[in-house]
Amino acid sequence: MTDYAQDQEMEIEALQAILMDEFEEIDASDSGLNTSNRCFQITISPQEEDEELTSQVLLALVFAHTEKYPDEPPLLHVKSLRGISLELLGTLKQKLEEEASENLGMAMIYTLISSAKEWLDETFRQVVVEETVVATKDDVIIPHGDAVTVQTFVAWRERFEAELALERAKLMPESALAAPKEKKLTGREWFERKGASQIADESEDEDDEDIDFDDEDFEDDEEDMLKHYLDESDVSSHSQRRSD
Repeated sequence: MTDYAQDQEMEIEALQAILMDEFEEIDASDSGLNTSNRCFQITISPQEEDEELTSQVLLALVFAHTEKYPDEPPLLHVKSLRGISLELLGTLKQKLEEEASENLGMAMIYTLISSAKEWLDETFRQVVVEETVVATKDDVIIPHGDAVTVQTFVAWRERFEAELALERAKLMPESALAAPKEKKLTGREWFERKGASQIADESEDEDDEDIDFDDEDFEDDEEDMLKHYLDESDVSSHSQRRSD
């Protein structure tokens, strides 16, 4: 004849040794079970140790042995200690009751605990991951405006250099620009002969602006840029005379 009481007591002692602080005996009136038998509560956290997930969900499994346990299933109740809805608790309880029926004839409480841990981890880990991804996306700053490419930068540089050449041309006397090609001075040669002080005076008379140039700014290929400016000036002057 099976000594059910002895088997039940041995299971309780084993659970206490394994679970320690997570295992406690509670009053039957606080168990949520319709029984006067001894009731026990086990605190269950996700299967994998994850502080972030554990801080969001925590479960309590309450059980009491019946007279002929383990040849009949134990009384079970699950409650949320943190972050679990009643609907999910109902799903978990049904799952544990089905497993209890499948494990009749042997001590099963630790098996049910392991199953609850696994369910808790699978149910809520994906939710936490999705929330983290959403939060990360919200933190991303989306740049506005046109993207800079090699082509747009080269086009900008060409415009800048052309504008700079035109500014230099304004500072040079017409006699220097109209001289024969073999006698025409480059920007560098003209500046070296005239000196910085004279350029500053002429700049004030014409534009009332101070423009500083480095020697590196004046390259021999600027002659073509200045010629392009003069050609544009001639076209503009011719158009003006026709309109008059």
